[in-house]
Amino acid sequence: MNPRNVLILPGWQGSSLEHWQSRWERLHGYTRVEQHDWMRPLRGDWIARLEDVLLSCDIEGDGPAVLVAHSLGCQHVAAWAAHSRNTHRVKAALLVAPPDVERDDVRALLPSWSPVALGKLSFRTELLASSNDPFCSLERARQFASAWGADLVDAGACGHLNAESGLGDWPQAHAQLLKLMRDTSA
Repeated sequence: MNPRNVLILPGWQGSSLEHWQSRWERLHGYTRVEQHDWMRPLRGDWIARLEDVLLSCDIEGDGPAVLVAHSLGCQHVAAWAAHSRNTHRVKAALLVAPPDVERDDVRALLPSWSPVALGKLSFRTELLASSNDPFCSLERARQFASAWGADLVDAGACGHLNAESGLGDWPQAHAQLLKLMRDTSA
């Protein structure tokens, strides 16, 4: 698989240089899906941008894309999949630390993201969640995983699984991504 077809989907405010997603871009040549406004994310705009990027991927030569989403990027994947006719252009997704955008405090910050798209995803999906994520309880992450048809992996007590979690290059999660990619190759 061409590493350019591994699409990095950051959450609200993007991913800093020290975030594992940014590190993976630099280390492995993955492609960040850039949004026009990281600070005021509008669900419809983000969905349209992902659709555009996926339509530009060479799935005949390089194969379908693999999505690597963090935080709001997880809700982005679910919302996109609920509306797109091009889900065949994705073969797998690694979703990390989805926020509960239906919680009052989060909904106030991200009003266009509620309600959550809870349809089953048509591609293989793994969801990594922390037991002490300040934006989503582990129980709610289990509900998301069940609705999306994802395998849930409890990453332990690591906060929001971001740069502040001190994960560095996060080789354990990258190994899971590589395994997911191998398991979905046919």
